[in-house]
Amino acid sequence: MRKTLALIHRELVAYFSSPLAYVVLTAFLFFNGYVFWLIMAYLNDPRTQAMTPLKLFFGGTIFFWLFLLFVVPVITMRLIAEERRSGTLEVLLTAPVSEGQVVIGKFLAAFIFYLFLWLPTVVYVVILKQHAAIDLYKVASGYLGIALLGVLFASVGLFTSAFTKNQIVAAIFAFAVLVVLFSMGLLEQLATNPALKGALGYMNLWDHMDDFARGLVDTRRIVYQLSLAGLFLFLTVKVVEARKWR
Repeated sequence: MRKTLALIHRELVAYFSSPLAYVVLTAFLFFNGYVFWLIMAYLNDPRTQAMTPLKLFFGGTIFFWLFLLFVVPVITMRLIAEERRSGTLEVLLTAPVSEGQVVIGKFLAAFIFYLFLWLPTVVYVVILKQHAAIDLYKVASGYLGIALLGVLFASVGLFTSAFTKNQIVAAIFAFAVLVVLFSMGLLEQLATNPALKGALGYMNLWDHMDDFARGLVDTRRIVYQLSLAGLFLFLTVKVVEARKWR
């Protein structure tokens, strides 16, 4: 446990020592703030059907997904790719730590940074609560959905980072994999076979977030995202082991 915590600390220091982290944080907050303003402007229109602002904010718009699909690959692209490029991965793996500990340490650091990006958005909830009744259970459920997406997306980004020494290639590869995962659920409307339609519906991340935004915590959604994230982390460990001395 102590070794894993040391690895997490190492990665977090690397994050906050990099100008890229602050660029990502600034862009993330600016974009989220702009989207929140658009949602409020849209709901203030008398012609708009009444709905909860946070339901739209928590995955109810395409902007949420587009930015998430871009941001997570950027914050995970350097995790293993940069270590391989600089030759420090071999040095790290000769230390008394296992490949699994290295992967988990890097993954948790990326996940913590991901949560740090979302932390300032709590201000939006505070602002709304001053002007209307807010169901805090739905707020907590929405943030749980965001955290689960972070677990899944960060595991994919770490997996792709293990394949190459080039961070840009790792980010592009992660974006492509995430787009495939996101699109699979959207194919539900095109399926005619009931079994296939049900399977695609189970994988629909948009529906997952919609449920969480409405305060519906379905254990099937949690199991799907955590199990898929676990698969990608397992595969990452195997890739690191296979490329250990290359």
